[in-house]
Amino acid sequence: MTEHRTHHAPTAGHTPDDDLTGYQVNATDGRVGTVSKYSRDLGPRFLVVRTGPWFFGKDVVVPSEAVMGVDHVARIVNVARTKAGTKSAPVFDKDTYLGDPRHRDQLGGRHGAGH
Repeated sequence: MTEHRTHHAPTAGHTPDDDLTGYQVNATDGRVGTVSKYSRDLGPRFLVVRTGPWFFGKDVVVPSEAVMGVDHVARIVNVARTKAGTKSAPVFDKDTYLGDPRHRDQLGGRHGAGH
């Protein structure tokens, strides 16, 4: 028998198969953005968050263990980070993240769930 492990808080209300694209993302101190379309491509270990409007904002990578709760009815993801902490996360670059799995592994080690 194999054990299924997730990479987010056990009470988060989210499974790796959920598509959270477009969900609002709330940090500990308020709304910080929305879940980017690239989250599905990056896999269950990370959440790509679009901070700000599409023309001024940027996509950042947040480890899924920072997800503290998901409200599927309201379409909200709560993360255990401040707005500033989320916005200062590594910027998502499609070519780098989707083209080099080693880069994702290094990112996970450097940018844990902290605030």
